[in-house]
Parts: sequence; C-alpha cells; structure tokens
Amino acid sequence: MKKLRNIGIIAHIDAGKTTVTERVLYYTGKTYKMGEVHNGTAVMDYMQEEQQRGITITSAATKFPWKDFYINLIDTPGHIDFTAEVERSLRVLDGAIVVFDASEGVQAQSETVWRQGQKYSLPYLCFINKMDKVGADFEMTIESIRNKLMVTSIILQFPIGAGPSFAGIVDLIKMKAVFYRAEKLGAVFEETDIPQELVATAETKRHQMLELAAEADVQLMDAYVHDRDVEPELINAAIRKGTLTNRFCPVFVGSALKYIGVQRLLDAVVEYLPCPLDKGDIEAHKPQDENKKVAVKCDKNGPLVALVFKVASDAHGDLSFVRIYQGTLKSNTRVLNANQNRRENITRIFEMHAKERKILNSASAGDIVAVVGLKHTLTGDTICDPRKPLCLPTITFPQTVISMSIEPKTSTDASKLAEALSALRKEDPTFQCNVDRETGQMIISGMGELHLEVLQHKLTREKKLDVRVGKPTVAYKEAITKLGRGQGKFVRQTGGRGQYGHVVLTVEPVKTKDGHWDRHNSFESKVGADKVPKEFIPAVERGAKNNLASGALAGYAVIGTKITLIDGSFHTVDSSEIAFEQAGAMAMEEALKKADPVLLEPFMHLQATIPEGNFGSVQSNLLAKRAVITDCKTYGAMRIIDAKVPLAEMFGYSSQFRSNTAGRGMFTMEPLCYERVPEQVARQIII
Repeated sequence: MKKLRNIGIIAHIDAGKTTVTERVLYYTGKTYKMGEVHNGTAVMDYMQEEQQRGITITSAATKFPWKDFYINLIDTPGHIDFTAEVERSLRVLDGAIVVFDASEGVQAQSETVWRQGQKYSLPYLCFINKMDKVGADFEMTIESIRNKLMVTSIILQFPIGAGPSFAGIVDLIKMKAVFYRAEKLGAVFEETDIPQELVATAETKRHQMLELAAEADVQLMDAYVHDRDVEPELINAAIRKGTLTNRFCPVFVGSALKYIGVQRLLDAVVEYLPCPLDKGDIEAHKPQDENKKVAVKCDKNGPLVALVFKVASDAHGDLSFVRIYQGTLKSNTRVLNANQNRRENITRIFEMHAKERKILNSASAGDIVAVVGLKHTLTGDTICDPRKPLCLPTITFPQTVISMSIEPKTSTDASKLAEALSALRKEDPTFQCNVDRETGQMIISGMGELHLEVLQHKLTREKKLDVRVGKPTVAYKEAITKLGRGQGKFVRQTGGRGQYGHVVLTVEPVKTKDGHWDRHNSFESKVGADKVPKEFIPAVERGAKNNLASGALAGYAVIGTKITLIDGSFHTVDSSEIAFEQAGAMAMEEALKKADPVLLEPFMHLQATIPEGNFGSVQSNLLAKRAVITDCKTYGAMRIIDAKVPLAEMFGYSSQFRSNTAGRGMFTMEPLCYERVPEQVARQIII
C-alpha cells in the first residue's frame, strides 16, 4: 500500500486536465498513442457527447505504473453542471493535482473544486499549465493562488520564457534547467546548467523554497540555519511532510500540449502525495446509530468496508465504482449494503481504464475498482462484511437549480421513459425527476442547461427514446422572515375509537453566517411526555415538514426554517400517529401564514473574461438582468468580471454573450445562494 497513490485531476473548465491525463497515460506506457481533446481522440473522454463538445462530462478512472509505484487516477469534469462527478471523486481520493491556466490564474470553478477538496482535507499539488499560451503569466498565477485560495504555495519550479518563447523549466531542488524534446513528444528530456541570466532568480526562489520547507522539518531547519549543504532527499522529505499536513502546496509548471513538465509532475505525485496508509483511520458508525463510532483501518486482513461512489448504467448490469477502505473484496461473494440493510452479490471485479476493463479476482484495502452485481446499491452506500456491519459517512450533493418538463413523443414510450429516467437518477445524484401534481407532467431537474441537455441526448442516443422537452424553469424556494406560531387540532369521532392530536409549534427563520437563508430545515421538541408522548413526536415532525415542502405562497418548498414544538395535548385512547401527523401539518400551515413568507430565487456566481473593448456592452447587458457586479480586474487587454446574477434571467445568455464579445470572451456560472425575489417580480410568479 505504500507504493499506491489515489489521486484526481481537478480544475476549471478548459485548464487542460484531460490533456495532462493523456500525456500521463502515454509517458507511463498505459497508451502507445497520445489522444487529443481537440481531435476528439482523448482516451478518458470516451463518451460520444464528450468527443463532440470537447469537454469532460463524466469522471473516468484508470490505473497505471510509474517507476515502482501504482497510481489510481480519476479525471474529473471542469464544468459546474457536472459538479457531482467532482464531489464523489474527491470523496474517495487521497490527494489531487489542481491544474491552472497560466494566462487566466485562479478562475471561478478553480475556487469551487478547491473548496470541495478542502472538505476532505486533501493534499494538493498545483500545476500551472499552458505556459506556451499567449498571455501566460507565471507570477500572476502564483499571486492569484495565494490571494484567492488563501494558501501558502511553495514554488519548486519556474518557467524558462512564457508564451511562444516558453522553452523549459528550472528545477529548484536539483538547480538544473530541464529541456524537453518536442520531436520525441517530450518522452526525452535533458538536464543542463541554468542559463546565466536566470541564475540570480533561481537562487532567490530556491532560498524562499528552503525557508518554507524548513518550517515543516527539524532536520532541514537545522541544516538551513547553519548554512550546510542540503541534499535533495532531505528537501523532498520536508516538502512531503508539509504537503501531507496541508501546510503548503507544491507548485509545478509546464505545458501538457507541448509535452513539457508532465514527468516531473508524476515524480511529485509519488514523492509528495499520500499513500492510503498516510490518511490514517477513517471514522465509520454502526447502522441506525451514528453516535457509535468505529475506526476503520487501512488493513487488507480486516473485515470488508467499502464505499460505492459512482453507479454507471451498462447493458450487462450496473457498474458500481468502489473505494475499499478495509479488508479484501472478492468476486462471487455476498456483501451487505449497510445503508439499506440488504444483501448484495459481487459477481465480477474490474480494474478500469476509461471504458476498458480488466477482470480481477480480488481487490484489497486502498484500491479503487468497479464491480458488477449490485442491484439496489446507490451512490454513497457502504458495502461491508455482513457479520460486522458499518456505515461510512455518505456523500452530500448540491440541490438542483433548474427544471424542465419532459414527455415521450408517443404514448407507447411512456413506460420506457419512466425506466430510463429511473436509471439516470441512479447514475446521477444531482438529477431529479417527479410528476407535477397539478399538471400531471413529468418534471426533470438538474444543475444547469448543459446538464439537462446532455441528459436529454443520453435518452435519445443510449436509450433510443424520442422525447419532447419544455422550456427550462427555475427552482424557486420560499422562506419566512419572522417568528410565527400555529396551532393544529385534529379531532375525528366516527363511532368507536376516534382520532385526536393537538400540537402548538413555532417557526423561525435560520440564516447562515453570510446572511443567506440556510438550505435546510430543523425540528426541535420542547414539550414533556405529559403534553405529547415521545412516540408521537416523529409523526408531528413528519407532518410539519411535509407541509413545508408544499410551500406557503406559490407551492415551492420552504427552506431555512427552525420548527419548535412547544405545547400540545393527547387522548389516552384516541391519539394516534396519523392524528398527530395531521395536527402537525395544520399547525405548520397556520404558523407559516403568520411568519410573513417570501419567495426566493437561486443566484449564480458568474465570472466572465472579456476583451477590454467589449466591457461596456457586457456590463450593460448584465445590469439589465438584475446582476450585481462584485469585482472587476484588468489583466493586460482582458477584463475579468465577477457578478451575482439571478438564474431566471440567464437562460439563453450564451448566445447574447457571444454576440456582445464577438465570440472572444468566455464565462462560467456556478450556484451561489438563494435571495429574496423583488416584489414586482414575485407578484408575476405567484400569479
């Protein structure tokens, strides 16, 4: 296990993640020919949709050797619409490479994926890519990493030249210049003395590097303070310590497209990123009791504990991707799904290389594999030894922000569509589908227009279904603005045993530290058993929360609410769960009306990079869409705008933006928060 690395490549869209991965596969001997994203030949972008659009849509896994190590690598999407792929991949990885575009620095999605990884305390390596691009600026990118990501970066390399003059890199540990042979596709490189004009810069940067590295290691600090010669092995040991404790992030530089710097990056993966043993024990809990914690050790001889982090539909049965945390998984064995308390079969185990599979008889702790045979297991479920059931922390995903109606073109396809949507929902946790109670229409919801468009194409291509879709609609929410109190009394007397339930509850708004409504609702009981017996309290909570889901104004779910049960009464014979559930719903309905409900809409964080000359037209267009511009910076001839925009105004914005920038700009959007809808707009929606 010390020779194993589980890593991911994450970045903003178009920073070059997949190109880096293609180079890695070639240099490690996993492929004999380099794939190119722009030609639609990238190995890791194997879906037809990915090849046509030139973007990554689904995370792809592979395993390859480097020197005497093995690396499990997951290439993730950069587009915010496919954020679930990033979230579930990072949950099971031990470290990550974050790729930055040298001409753009830290972009909107770079910050998002960085934060996603920080939730799991992942150590990072930073790779400043595209140094050959016009406008590439190494120092600007370093500055944006420090300022925007609030991280200490330790520079281990710097570029020789930039843009079209980018020729190679200076290695600050070995104090050598490295030049790659383009005619040999970068597989051959030579180390030479540092060019004379860069010696002073190299010495300054090496001094800064040693100063930072010495803070992580006593031995290096001693050698550095006493001005002794420092061996590369000592420096590497100190950098590894600092990286594993997230004290700093090592920075590398290159151009994947021009074959520069990728092998050095691979060396850094095995040198600085953790093996499964370095991550220490993982905390699990007993099923049905989250308070009973159990430490899961990375030991292949222990009882099996593994997390299913992805499910992919396949003609021969669902393919489930699994990270094994403890024990050994064998084919043709029975396991327990601890979350659902169901026995499942593992019929086959595969080592994945994009869409290709290699059959394995078994896999042990620390490994990432795919299995066939799990029929009921979903993303985030734990599979384990039936004799020692344990649940690992599951994976949480963001809420959907956009919806549209969908229907089959022929009535005979209705049942096929329901099956296909169910399969898509199993694959993608950020995809939802339900039937509108008022219109009877099937409504699908996702993370953005592109997300739903890709899913629609999946139905057409893979499931061979002709469907019609309606225009996208926004997932509005409701919230309350003050304390409200409500009483519900459900009494039915029908001869014989009746029904009796009586509750009094209050509702109050809950906001996050930054002043936005919390996305979740909570329930608390403050009554004694003499008012409402304990066995009826879950029914009160169920009734109250069901009413929240129906809304108070326009039928949208209410968020950011704390419900407190403060009083009630019961009948020793007639009280029942049904009666208290109904009473809870009635009390909630009254309390919401008194709490001044308001309508909320999703706001997006938009970041646009545009030529200076197009700034005026883009700005005025955004302001007309109720946008608030929060930041504006100038980099050379380009402007970078950060804005907060309501999603409802942004449908079809791509074509307007292309028109305003003559096709020379680019923008990204990601969900930010929910905010109150202006009164005049709310009136139109509620009507």
